[in-house]
Amino acid sequence: MTLVNKLANKKERTRFLKFATVGAMGATIDFGVANLLTNLLNIPLIVAGTISFICAVTNNFLWHRYWTFPESRSRHVVHQISMFLLVNLGGITIRTPILHFVEPVMLNYFNKSSIHLMSPEFLARNFTLAFAIGIVMLWNYFVNRYWTYNDVD
Repeated sequence: MTLVNKLANKKERTRFLKFATVGAMGATIDFGVANLLTNLLNIPLIVAGTISFICAVTNNFLWHRYWTFPESRSRHVVHQISMFLLVNLGGITIRTPILHFVEPVMLNYFNKSSIHLMSPEFLARNFTLAFAIGIVMLWNYFVNRYWTYNDVD
């Protein structure tokens, strides 16, 4: 069954919206922690982004386990969190090079642009982080839905 067919099902559509809501909460945590660490403590984006990612992943697992996929109980919580963490290790493997390679490109762009409402560094970090979050969210949804939570109809 394709994703489009699955989303035609009201229950699956609701589950997808819950997944997206949890993802938005995770993104808020991710941006908040990353910005606190980079702006207040001058921690490089790769390090701050890794810490913020861990905070967001922890939040997301708990919400997905108990709200998005509450009927997913065929696996013990330790087994399921291990699967979830493996998926997210894949996500951070995708994310880290994006943060490393895209931030300088974005910084160069914002240094040359006429946008001066915020510092070029702030804009570059946040646009890079948003791009990385979007890419990793797609990875996380599909792999978690069809592997970690494949015991849900």
